[in-house]
Amino acid sequence: MTAQTVETTSPTHAKVVAPIAWKFPIVYSILALVSFVFFGLIGRDGETTFRVASGGDLFAIPDLVVSSTAAGLTLGILLVIMAAVSVYVAMRRLSIGSWFPMLFGILFVLSFLAWAGGGSGGVIPLTTLLAGALALSVPLIFGAMCGLVGERSGIINIAIEGQLLAGAFLAAVVASVVKNPYAGLLAAPIAGALVAVILTFFAVKYWVNQIIIGVVLNVLVVGVTSFLYSTVLTEDPGLWNSRQKLPDLPIPLLSDIPVLGRVLFDQNILVYIMYVVVIALQIFVFRSKWGLRMRAVGEHPKAADTVGIKVNLTRVRNTLLAGAIAGLGGAFFTVGSGLAFGKEMSAGQGYIALAAMILGKWNPKGALMAALLFGFSKSLGNTLQSIGTPVANELLLMLPYIVTVFAVAGFVGRVRPPAAEGVPYVK
Repeated sequence: MTAQTVETTSPTHAKVVAPIAWKFPIVYSILALVSFVFFGLIGRDGETTFRVASGGDLFAIPDLVVSSTAAGLTLGILLVIMAAVSVYVAMRRLSIGSWFPMLFGILFVLSFLAWAGGGSGGVIPLTTLLAGALALSVPLIFGAMCGLVGERSGIINIAIEGQLLAGAFLAAVVASVVKNPYAGLLAAPIAGALVAVILTFFAVKYWVNQIIIGVVLNVLVVGVTSFLYSTVLTEDPGLWNSRQKLPDLPIPLLSDIPVLGRVLFDQNILVYIMYVVVIALQIFVFRSKWGLRMRAVGEHPKAADTVGIKVNLTRVRNTLLAGAIAGLGGAFFTVGSGLAFGKEMSAGQGYIALAAMILGKWNPKGALMAALLFGFSKSLGNTLQSIGTPVANELLLMLPYIVTVFAVAGFVGRVRPPAAEGVPYVK
């Protein structure tokens, strides 16, 4: 009789399977059904005209006239197919590029516009819609870049709202006195940096809670600018608060491209500066010594100090730079738009800029896309009001803030801020 030994082996490493993420497939499915059923099957009788051409285009693109119901059905079917693809991708735990949600969003918006313009024979000016979206996004983009630079350095900047307002105020006053909008453009970043000086003084030197000091600064700037507006600017508006507008500087050839030419390349210098700021930050934050040091003091200041980086000095410098960027964004409210200064004209844009920064995951490119999304939602509301739609005006006015709420509520997924954000550094 022979004894047999059986060796049993137990696996030392178990394969971990990630849970299926159903959040986006569910949203895609709901929106696809809304488009197919409400915009298509139910729909609205009539036609919608999409106007693309504008004066001065290199070549004219004829208006596109579509049946509201047919467009809703066609786009609804495409959206249902895309929703089914998203379910399949989620079940197989596959990754999908950022192009998918962008394409889905474009198709859904087109479906909604075709429905909104139906019935009354509405004309949707696409070029005007996109140009308005970019214009409304400019202060948001500058504000988001401001928050990104500050928080990547470890300083929470809730005072973006105050910096935008201060930039708008000083730009208007200096441009009015000098009678030159470019002088106001040069003054605006100084105002934003001055607000940042107060922020860093209390946050870095005295370790005051950065969220509290940011809120206080917002209230302070609102109070000071409102007082000066009521007591100085209104006394002699011709001297202190006249309208001064930066001229448009169309880029030859590029500005003649249909649709995108007028939107992107027929702008004033402030918009072109915005392009440069976003591109420069995208490069320098991740591919330069300055960016490496900034991210180091925001993630692990003790380690940064160990290798000789002056943590607090780096934070102060970067926060001042961030304030100057926000000040430029504030200039768009006045000299960038050709408007005189008005009380609280920033209207909460600084807080939406913070939401854009979070939605963009502290990345310049991501923050840019998020700010454009908020600007487009506001421009869409303005456009729908002008053509007359069955959507309530109150709901249209709420649209950009609804988008903001979903963003800050973590709808896009869990995001991780810099580890040392808001934490004072003490040697």
